Amino acid sequence: MNPHAKTSAASPVLAGLLASLAAPLALVACAPEDPAALDPPLAGSSIGGPFELVNSAGETVRWDDFAGQYRVVYFGFAYCPDICPTDMQRIAQGIEALEESDPDLAAKVQPIFITVDPARDTPQVVGEFTSAFSDSIIGLTGTPEQVDAAREAFKVYARKGETTPDGGYLVDHSAITYLFGPEGEPLATLPTDQPGAEGAERFAAEIRKWAS
Repeated sequence: MNPHAKTSAASPVLAGLLASLAAPLALVACAPEDPAALDPPLAGSSIGGPFELVNSAGETVRWDDFAGQYRVVYFGFAYCPDICPTDMQRIAQGIEALEESDPDLAAKVQPIFITVDPARDTPQVVGEFTSAFSDSIIGLTGTPEQVDAAREAFKVYARKGETTPDGGYLVDHSAITYLFGPEGEPLATLPTDQPGAEGAERFAAEIRKWAS
């Protein structure tokens, strides 16, 4: 018998065995990663950056003042009739849920409200607005130039609407709640679309997910 014939005949068997072993390995390689090992959705984006604004006490506040803290950032305006108050209430409820479930982490999280309407939102106004939802929320305002610079750094759209006969107006703006890391790096957006306890826990869970 040709010695090479046996080797040649065995090759398909060996190939089949190798293929059967390779299949599960391929499946393992294609399996989804552990969610905890995934990069945050906004990792590497250019959202956020240095700003210089004013708090409710008239004190200058800079982005770097929050170094070492996770930051929940929301842009809106105090005279908003619906969306802003709703979102702010849900942010406050979400932070409260986080305080109950993980007080150590909650102590490292600073919620921040930044106005898109500096003409009306004075330091006193933003202070009264934020304290209506939670004393833990810091309200910030500034000159139109300062606010515009902050808004542009955080990729927030805002446009003043038409003025009514009584002098009132609305501000059309993007309503996004951002989560930033201790070094000011963007991590994720936080959900404010669900009311009640379930929505608050969902909000808190998203912070726990990316801040752990």
